Formats: sequence, C-alpha cells, structure tokens
Amino acid sequence: MKHSLVPGLILLLTVACASTFSEVAVGPDETAPEVLKTATTTEKEVPVALRWVRNSAEHRAVYLQAFRAASWVVEVMAAERLPDTWAVALDGDETVIDNSLYELERALEGQSMTDESWDEWVRRKAAPPLPGVRAFLEHVHDLGGKIAIVTNRRQHHCEATEENFHLHELPFDVILCRSDTGEKEPRWRSVEDGTATAGLPALEIVMWLGDNIEDFPDLDQSLRLEADEEFAGFGSRFFVLPNPLYGSFPRNPPEHLAE
Repeated sequence: MKHSLVPGLILLLTVACASTFSEVAVGPDETAPEVLKTATTTEKEVPVALRWVRNSAEHRAVYLQAFRAASWVVEVMAAERLPDTWAVALDGDETVIDNSLYELERALEGQSMTDESWDEWVRRKAAPPLPGVRAFLEHVHDLGGKIAIVTNRRQHHCEATEENFHLHELPFDVILCRSDTGEKEPRWRSVEDGTATAGLPALEIVMWLGDNIEDFPDLDQSLRLEADEEFAGFGSRFFVLPNPLYGSFPRNPPEHLAE
C-alpha cells in the first residue's frame, strides 16, 4: 500500500484537544465519511505518526522539497538523453498518492488494515496526489521522459488505481502491479527491456522514487547498518519520501533502539 493539505492550514492536535476530526485530522477531504465528521479526539486517539502525515507543515514541506530536487536532477539527466529513451520509476502509495484517510478511518474504528477494507478503499479511488508530485510528473513528460508506476497493489487493483490517477490528472505511461511476489526488480527489468506493456519501447530508468527502501534496486533494510557512503545514490538516482505509518522498517530487530 502505500492527502492533500490546504497550504497555510497547519493545525495543532493534542490529546486533550476537544476539536472534532473534521476540524483537526480530516482536513480538506470533502468525501470523508460521516463517522469522521462526528467522532472526537477523545473517543479515539490518533497515532502521532498519522497526525504528522495528515496535519503537519513538515510533511508537506518534505514532499515539495523532494520533488523539486528530483526535478532539478532529472533536467540534467534529460539533457544528456534523447526523448522517449528514458524513464522515471515511482512507487504508487505514499509516493504519488496518499492513503492517510484510509489510515485515519481505520484508526477511528480501532482497527488495523484488512484485505477487505483495503479493497473497498481502492475501489473508492479517493486517494489524492501528494504535494508536488503532479508538477514533477508533468515535468518528466515535458522533458521527454516516460513514467513507470511500479506498485505493490495487486493485479485486481490495477484498473481502479489507473482510474484514481486519471481522476486526479496524474500522468503515467504504465502502472505495473504485483503478481505473485512484491519484488519490483522483474517489473523494472520489463521497463528496461521493452516488455512492460504494448507500445512502450525499451527505456533506461534513470531515477527511482519511493517511500520504502525496497522501492530502490538492490536495497533493503540492511542498508541502515552501512556507512554513509553506501547512501550515495540518494539525492541523485534515488529520492525517498517519508512514510512513518507502514513499510519494511517494522520488521527491523530492536537492537539499536536504545542507542
């Protein structure tokens, strides 16, 4: 799996706050279900990480910062390549589209993610674009690049996901959902060898963007134990977005938490 915030609307949320979710956590989501509009913060505590994602200036700032930086780098890359010969690969959830309303609904109900609730959320096509991403995708196309969305949404989610992108006018050339495994390497290779989808030629992937370390080639959580030099690709070929809600990081053993 893998929000929108109105610029300038940054509200403080505390445990003692008596405001309703519609005032504090729901923000500008006009399609929020009635349960969110009537519940108060004293009824269900919203996790701090979710408050940060949905209601902080920093969350908006870091997405805008990352996509602006990626735009500058991709301009340099495009200048060295012919149009329609290269691509940018992005994860979908929490990289391009925002599922924090789903997380909020589940938290309000005191529930975690389930396959059934996730299927219903995907069918709603209610995930908005994250800050700065539409401008970045449009810029890639303007520069002559292609856009490959490589997501771990399952195959039966692909049609609704494409419709979600179209509803928000998010450019893409192909969306590749997972089949048997969540490994993304075979799908990246299909972009590079021209077998990803009919009509899309073989493309050099010049940049990867994602919210999980596994959204980048040959990387996993073991990278956290390596020297800074091993992170050299970040800021040039790799751009990571923040996701404190879920991902591969919860599987890390706790041996370094007290350090």
